[in-house]
Amino acid sequence: MSTVNTYAKKRALQNEDWWAAWLGLLIFALGLGPFFGMDILGWVTKSSVWIDPAKAFAPVTKGVGISGFASLLATYVFILVLIGVASKFIGANMKKFFVGFTFIFWMTTLCLMIGNIAYIGATPDKTANYGIAWSLGLGEMGYIIAMVIGLIIGNFFLKFADYLKEAAKPELFIKIGIVVLGGSIALKSLDAFGLATTVIIRGICAVVEAYLIYWPVVYLIARKFFKFTPEWAAPLASGISICGVSAAIATGSAIRARPVIPIILSAVIIVFVAVELLLLPWLAQALLFKDPMVAGAWMGLAVKSDGGAIAAGAITDSLIRGRALSELGVNWEEGWILMVATTTKVFIDIFIGVWAFILAVIWSVFPIDKNSAVAQTGERGKVNPAEIWNRFPKFIIGFVLTFVILFLVGVVSPDDVSKLKPGVSEANALRTFFFGMCFFSIGLVTNVRKLWDEGMGRIVAVYGIALFGFILWVGLFISWLFYHGITPPTV
Repeated sequence: MSTVNTYAKKRALQNEDWWAAWLGLLIFALGLGPFFGMDILGWVTKSSVWIDPAKAFAPVTKGVGISGFASLLATYVFILVLIGVASKFIGANMKKFFVGFTFIFWMTTLCLMIGNIAYIGATPDKTANYGIAWSLGLGEMGYIIAMVIGLIIGNFFLKFADYLKEAAKPELFIKIGIVVLGGSIALKSLDAFGLATTVIIRGICAVVEAYLIYWPVVYLIARKFFKFTPEWAAPLASGISICGVSAAIATGSAIRARPVIPIILSAVIIVFVAVELLLLPWLAQALLFKDPMVAGAWMGLAVKSDGGAIAAGAITDSLIRGRALSELGVNWEEGWILMVATTTKVFIDIFIGVWAFILAVIWSVFPIDKNSAVAQTGERGKVNPAEIWNRFPKFIIGFVLTFVILFLVGVVSPDDVSKLKPGVSEANALRTFFFGMCFFSIGLVTNVRKLWDEGMGRIVAVYGIALFGFILWVGLFISWLFYHGITPPTV
């Protein structure tokens, strides 16, 4: 028995999923410092929209007594130690890791900085704060820039890219970020529950749509018409229909897909999110300026990333309120359209862990893919707990814990929610870097030629057909069905 336990512990120490859960929970625990009167992560740097480069990075907590660059340097060292410990146990070459991680971190930092130039990253309602007349409003552009630069290095500087790959761990980075994300979603859920009940009830309908309508249709299209294997079709369906990168990676882990699959899908998803950010808010303004809450719900259902959906909601909020004031003479209160977009997205996100568990069970019980124990033994219909556990993405445990802990604290003691927010903001500042390094690493490890051979053209086709063929319009219809006639309070 002791030998079995020792082997299990050794496997856990070499498992990237477990490390993502542990490191994410560690960051979350440190972020709880303000709740106990200790600001442990106040020195962490945050990436901000800027006109003055000196203000691109600054400590999350004002008054900690260090400069923006010092906080950035401290953040680098902190993340280096965390990922370095995990990489050592996983079996990395530590010299290559140190060089590779240092390059990846600082290149990601540069990309985030470029993406946050006010002319690129400021939402329309914030341009006046920066003294500018216009902005693209692309709050996630830094991630796209990071991925593009990673692609350039990964496909044109092959020897250098190969050296860096020891530290390029896109799945580890994004999984840590997802664990931390659980706390942020919990706080948003608490805020939402403090709002009108009618909005919450309608937000729950988003879960039904995303999981029970979008998912099976996208899966069917991918399997039947584009001949993808279940290994490809399931993460593809989750990424397109649920929550973009997070859902694709959670699903890929649950069904034990090859790591390259969610990585490739993540690259496609983030590009489509950028396209949606460029198009949908202005389309919503043109079609729905008299139905603002419908527009907000539509952004939450249609844009398949958290940051993208919230950014689209903020842009839509500004555009519709401006047009309503000029053409209808109605001055709606700021933030309600954004709130609906955020609430809708949050209700979808909450069930990522549940969906990963459901798929882990399905892939264990039925012979869906040739690598499953059921397919190899022919014992269909018998639930093998070990197989379910092996398939279950362990980092989802961390995601669920961060969500449940903060949510329960907020429910039991609502007055303490304000104490939680500073620490969550600090943890989220770290999450920004983990997400950025993920997208840089995605580009770095993606060979475009091999990617095309794996079916990139078909992936883009499925995404385009699903998104523009029915997801946008079904989402618009359901948003109209539940939010039509509801308007924000006027100022």
